[in-house]
Amino acid sequence: VSRDFLPRGSGIVTRRPLVLQLITAKTEYAEFLHCKGRKFTDFDEVRQEIEVETDRITGVNKGISSIPINLRIYSPHVLSLTLIDLPGITKVPVGDQPPDIEHQIRDMIMQFISRENCLILAVTPANTDLANSDALKLAKEVDPQGLRTIGVITKLDLMDEGTDAREILENKLLPLRRGYIGVVNRSQKDIDGKKDIKAALLAERKFFLSHPAYRHMADRMGTPYLQKVLNQQLTNHIRDTLPAFRSKLQSQLLSIEHEVEVYKNFRPEDPTRKTKALLQMVQQFSVDFEKRIEGSGDQVDTLELSGGAKINRIFHERFPFELVKMEFNEKELRREISYAIKNIHGIRTGLFTPDMAFEAIVKKQIVKLKGPCLKSVDLVMQELINTVKKCTKKLATYPRLCEETERIVAGYIREREEKTKDQVLLLIDIQVSYINTNHEDFIGFANAQQRSSQVNKSAVGNQVIRKGWLTINNIGIMKGGSKEYWFVLTAESLSWYKDDE
Repeated sequence: VSRDFLPRGSGIVTRRPLVLQLITAKTEYAEFLHCKGRKFTDFDEVRQEIEVETDRITGVNKGISSIPINLRIYSPHVLSLTLIDLPGITKVPVGDQPPDIEHQIRDMIMQFISRENCLILAVTPANTDLANSDALKLAKEVDPQGLRTIGVITKLDLMDEGTDAREILENKLLPLRRGYIGVVNRSQKDIDGKKDIKAALLAERKFFLSHPAYRHMADRMGTPYLQKVLNQQLTNHIRDTLPAFRSKLQSQLLSIEHEVEVYKNFRPEDPTRKTKALLQMVQQFSVDFEKRIEGSGDQVDTLELSGGAKINRIFHERFPFELVKMEFNEKELRREISYAIKNIHGIRTGLFTPDMAFEAIVKKQIVKLKGPCLKSVDLVMQELINTVKKCTKKLATYPRLCEETERIVAGYIREREEKTKDQVLLLIDIQVSYINTNHEDFIGFANAQQRSSQVNKSAVGNQVIRKGWLTINNIGIMKGGSKEYWFVLTAESLSWYKDDE
């Protein structure tokens, strides 16, 4: 810009983002977005306005804010460019700064540099270790490939004698795709002495031409070259990102045009429009409820089970658990069986177990299923009510409609609950009314005898008949003549081993 208008000093000076738009023009002046219509031709007043506007939001005691200051500078000495000056990372809070000042500034910086359509200017002093640069570290987080990052090395004139930043500027130490550019700014002494910007640029040029480590690349160093590179790089970057940006804008435009077409003939007081809107919301509620019960890939909840998944769990996990949890006292059951048989025989001494005794005991056990079944129905009903409440959240802008929808649907579910419980009890009563002893799963006397014989047969099949030492003589496959082996003879096989282990 060739003008001195940015605040300078010790500590944190930039306490709000400064959006600086440089625009090529015939006359030179500045404009602030918050001072519309006022043109600043005195750049000392520009600096004062930046300081006043910063203090207006952040206070005078080193506070910070993410609200930007927008400044436009029109000048024949600039190339069209937009820069955002961000605060430097502060480790220790001072003045009115909050304890988490470092995290606040970091979040503020990330908010700007995360945008894919911006270039990152990572400014690092040459007299510090480049590997510990906060600017490069933050840039690498959002731009790991280094496609949007340009390194700027300052304070080259303040490095210790005998040291230089040649390897950094030659892009050898920590390479960046867009490389590094070195600059030499005015010192605080120069600023206090009112050193002219043009004189500072000449001094910078002289430094690079006279320094033995930088003279071979002096034409690629300095503030004027940085301005030229930024303008060129930004132009190229805009050219690269423009197709995707244009496509996004076109899709948004089509969406807005479609929305405008829908509301083109919209009349708020038209009763048919209200009825249609009501039907659409109710239909959407129905679709959402069906998706939650039947399952859908849209908006999958990864934090908890709900809707159809939870009902499935009730059927396949909770209900079997409730059955297993039922108290069963074998001693008490045997006593009941004994009493049932004796009571049916009465005064007579029975020879066989009566069917009526068996049915009385079995029916009593079947009736116990009513508790777990009814409890499962209650759990399913509660989950359906919860699902209804989740689906009506989209109707929250219409409280009465939301309340009525919940009431009507919940009432219908409770009506179905009573009928479902009656049906479940009816099914259990049907099982109690008739015991089918011919069913293949029923273990009667014949099936029990058959299973017993199968168990006995398998036990005999594995039974060892005889085992002991046996000497084998003159067998070709047995090398070394006669030899003793441990034999085991079972009902199905004959095996021999080297020893009795």
